Amino acid sequence: MKLKLHFVINSLHGGGAERVLSSLASFFDAQGHDVLIICLNYAKSAYEIPKGIKIHYLLKERKKGLLYRGVYAYSTLKMLVDIFKRDRPDCAISFMTSANIWMGLAARITKTPYIVSERINPDHIEEFNYLQGRLLKEVYSKAKSVVAPSRGVEIAMLQTKALRGLENTKVIINPVKELGKVSNNVIHTKSYVLAVGRLDRQKGFDILIEAFSKLKKHDLDLLIVGEGNERKALQDQINRLGLQNKIKLIGAKSQIQDYYHYAEIFVLPSRNEGYPNVLLEALSMGCPSIAMDCEFGPSEIIVHEENGLLVKEKTAEALAANMERLLSDSLLKKKLSNNARLINITNSSEEVFAKWQNLVYESIQ
Repeated sequence: MKLKLHFVINSLHGGGAERVLSSLASFFDAQGHDVLIICLNYAKSAYEIPKGIKIHYLLKERKKGLLYRGVYAYSTLKMLVDIFKRDRPDCAISFMTSANIWMGLAARITKTPYIVSERINPDHIEEFNYLQGRLLKEVYSKAKSVVAPSRGVEIAMLQTKALRGLENTKVIINPVKELGKVSNNVIHTKSYVLAVGRLDRQKGFDILIEAFSKLKKHDLDLLIVGEGNERKALQDQINRLGLQNKIKLIGAKSQIQDYYHYAEIFVLPSRNEGYPNVLLEALSMGCPSIAMDCEFGPSEIIVHEENGLLVKEKTAEALAANMERLLSDSLLKKKLSNNARLINITNSSEEVFAKWQNLVYESIQ
């Protein structure tokens, strides 16, 4: 049965949620379904989208100001309603809170079956006022399902005042991204520690930089792959520590598999997560990995001292100690590397997308 499916998200600019949604849309397109991705705001896509998938941008730019916020809200909802009335999708799927709310309202108005998904720590929901909380509960409670990427996110979501008592939640973990073949290119002339992610305070790169500065005399560098609004602050921190020649902010990279493959170790220093895709990628490449035991996700991916190391004390000192340990223990590195690759089985795209497919079919019955 060929389905008409609409996916809704803020943008495809880059990030874990955006990658999973684009991959999921691509999966349904490959299955022969009619797929449309609706982005609330315009931003150049960071992901390769198959030609069969159309992308519709609701707004080219978003201005600031209280008056414009009202115009933005009205315009967003009206355009979504018009698209749903025109296309009559069999099911709509959205990722991230703001997109979930607008899509859910449009779906309710047009009687379209819909699924919403929270992708990160839901602490921001506690900041909602009474009316926002009631609106969120109304939208989420009427969804066919509310999907979380980890059990931790699901539990935290159900503990928020707005979503307490929700009975339609489901956990579907993130799939491992199939990375390309490793090249023979020289990507860095020295051994290095690798970190990957958006340059944002949430990702904890400031903690990693401090931890790296505390390491003993290892002849290696720290490479941080990614872009974001914290670039200047992180570079200033690097400069203050006098580590300009050791720590490099190298921007986004298309051949990320090369960086995982040749890294001595991978470090995820995040303050919070949902279900970190970059950790999955590192493990899938057999890169010995260390992760802060933050909320949420790492502890559901890593079994401590089996396929990686979890840092319980979320400090630069504790992170440095774990980095020192792994860099100095070749047998541990080999053990973690061998076990890490099992993530390609437990989090295979086939397994994960089959669960999404079943959920969509259940939603339209």
